Amino acid sequence: QVQLVESGGGLVQPGGSLRLSCAASGIIFSFYVMSWYRQAPGKERELVAGIASDGRTNSADSGKGRFSISRDNAKNTVYLQMNSLEPEDTAVYYCNAYYGVGNSNYWGQGTQVTVSS
Repeated sequence: QVQLVESGGGLVQPGGSLRLSCAASGIIFSFYVMSWYRQAPGKERELVAGIASDGRTNSADSGKGRFSISRDNAKNTVYLQMNSLEPEDTAVYYCNAYYGVGNSNYWGQGTQVTVSS
C-alpha cells in the first residue's frame, strides 16, 4: 500500500519560513519523480516544485528564489524549504510521486500552510 504522509505545515507570519516533509512508503522511492503542489481556496492545484530521481529540480516562478526542494532517498523523504513566505502562499500543500513506467501517480493527503499576521 502506497502512502505519502506530509508534515510541517502550520501558521506562520509573513516573511517566515517552513519546512515541509513528505515520507513515502510502499514505493521504490528513488525511482520516482517527487513533487510538491499546492491548492489555494477557489483555485486549481498548481505545481510548486519537483525533483527527479537524479536530483534535477524544477520550480514554479512563484517560488523561485524562495522555495527549495530536496530529497533523501535513504529516508524515502522529500522536503520543501519555504522562505520569505507571503500571504499568497497560503494553501494546502500536496506531495506527489510519479513514475512513468506504468504511469504510477500517487498523492498525499495534504498539509495546510497559512501565512498571516
